[in-house]
Amino acid sequence: MLHALMIFGALSGASAVVLGAFGAHALKGQLSESSLSAFETGVQYQMMHSLGVLMVGTLMLVLGTKPAWLVTAWSFSLGILLFSGSLYGLSVLGWRWLGPVTPLGGVLFIVGWLALAIGLWQSMGLKA
Repeated sequence: MLHALMIFGALSGASAVVLGAFGAHALKGQLSESSLSAFETGVQYQMMHSLGVLMVGTLMLVLGTKPAWLVTAWSFSLGILLFSGSLYGLSVLGWRWLGPVTPLGGVLFIVGWLALAIGLWQSMGLKA
């Protein structure tokens, strides 16, 4: 499972670069300013959290798998799909029904960062 998460992180990072180039070249002038901005936000968050998935995978390889880090990796991965994916659908395809999905992806990102903090706290042997 760890290897699958890391491969997802790498492929997600690569697709973020492709989508960023697509947005900068093919979509410029085709979308409204606000739609293009939403698309770019999706790309930025996808890249940030793709790197986050890879970072957490590396932590697990070095320090061992911890439940909190699995929560982090899965939250980031699902957050990418829901947050960035919904912004792509909203901005390019005009699928307004995706509007409520975007905040769910954002919540998953927050959960992931909090789980990462918990895992780091635990791995450092700190007491509450």
